[in-house]
Amino acid sequence: MLLTLRRAFGICWAVWAYLGWLAMRRYGLIRPAQHPGERLAHTLESLGTTFVKAGQALVLRRDLLPEEYVVALQRLQDRVAVFPAAVARAEVERALGTPIGELFEEFHDTPLAAGSIAQVHVARLLSGRAVIVKVRRPRVVATIARDMFLLRLALRVTMILVPRVRRLDPLAIVGEIELNLRRETDFRLEARNGMLFRRAFQGWPQIMVPEVFEALSGESVMVQELSGGHRVEEIGSKDEARKFAEVLIDAYLHQFFVLGAFHADPHGGNLFHTQSGRLCMHDFGMVGYLDRGTRRNLAALMQAFVNQDAEWMLDASLGLGILGGELERSVFRAGLEQILRDFAHLPLSQWSFAEALLRISALGRGHNLRIPHQLLLLMRAVLLLEHAVRTLDPEYDLVNGLLGKAPAALKASLSADRDPLSRLQHEALETATDLPALAARLLRQVRTEGFGINVRTDGMRTLEEELRRSSDKMSLALVTLGLYIAASLLMQHSLGPQLWGVPVLALIGYVLALLLTYRLVRRSTDR
Repeated sequence: MLLTLRRAFGICWAVWAYLGWLAMRRYGLIRPAQHPGERLAHTLESLGTTFVKAGQALVLRRDLLPEEYVVALQRLQDRVAVFPAAVARAEVERALGTPIGELFEEFHDTPLAAGSIAQVHVARLLSGRAVIVKVRRPRVVATIARDMFLLRLALRVTMILVPRVRRLDPLAIVGEIELNLRRETDFRLEARNGMLFRRAFQGWPQIMVPEVFEALSGESVMVQELSGGHRVEEIGSKDEARKFAEVLIDAYLHQFFVLGAFHADPHGGNLFHTQSGRLCMHDFGMVGYLDRGTRRNLAALMQAFVNQDAEWMLDASLGLGILGGELERSVFRAGLEQILRDFAHLPLSQWSFAEALLRISALGRGHNLRIPHQLLLLMRAVLLLEHAVRTLDPEYDLVNGLLGKAPAALKASLSADRDPLSRLQHEALETATDLPALAARLLRQVRTEGFGINVRTDGMRTLEEELRRSSDKMSLALVTLGLYIAASLLMQHSLGPQLWGVPVLALIGYVLALLLTYRLVRRSTDR
């Protein structure tokens, strides 16, 4: 209890000290050389692991933070010591329920890498296969939960003392950060992501995704194939680097538009050049997802950017959710036109879709707009992807590469989807089956009760008669439509007996539908 109180005081003091520093700087009481973003990064580092991870998560919030803050927070580093190998071994045995000697032929006590969430050990399975074992740091989940609770408490007090802070909705931001930290500490999610991407790229000879051993993975432990090689930026051959840039672009187009899931952290440490000459992607702790509508809007935005069409970009941005709020379309359009003018003066090799995304999101800053988390991950992924590609090939033509191939990738995705008319056919067939009974009931109800309007005044008889005529026509039209749909389905699937290769039932359906159509036309002209 005493430790928790001390921690609560430390968090409150750090928050209020930073806000006080900002206030004194704003009113000219102090003139520090340090930028507010750098001061924030220093404050978060002083609070320890949880807040360093929170600061790294804040890097995604480019829709809320000025670029100077983002740059400062990107420099945040985890400064953590390795935990004892005995603790790692005990956690593996606890999580998997089996003595470590029955799981691995070898388990190296010296960790390969250590971070604030986990550390990684090299091991060898009983089959002789080399693997890595990712072990979650002890008590990290409880520490994150406690720190997030205390941070919320400090922010609630701050919002009472400084009401202007409420405009940023800090509690919602903290909730989003905590949710993402929970996901990052649950290795079952990372294992499932790894298996998803391995299946997705199974038939790609240029790409390798390490195998995850599901039976040896749990919430706090994950075992996967050991993959080695060089970082992609260390590739010496210019031709080989250019080839890898193309492979990387193709892989991400497949993720964005076909798979609907993408590796959101493609920095140099997560991309390797294997000895077999393949591109290796690993560490799927940060993965974003795009539904079909988002994919279509993303492809539209890419094409609008290439075609320098501000109106199209506006529609696509609104569809994606990057823009919104209460701002007038004309204001957004003017901002987009300025972005396009700036790019129009640059060589195509210097165009950056990631920069365009960031500038579009900045247009909505301050207009009560919060960009969905998946789009923030998308913006991060595109930014890191472009950096990786330009590192491999500084002259890479992004317009004809990433942007130019997007429509074809989306088209391939749509054609690979299950039959889009299957549900329509199913519903239409059921409707055609039930339509006669439904129409009969509707006709009876209209004849006996009208449309729910009790029209009995003698002076209104003309209106009553018109309503009855309209109801008759509506019922007849419904039956006719049902016959057309049913006949078309029978014709398409060649159901029932056939005459000269044509389904007899379909012919009967079309004949009846045509007769009813003729009757409808006659009724309309007889008035």
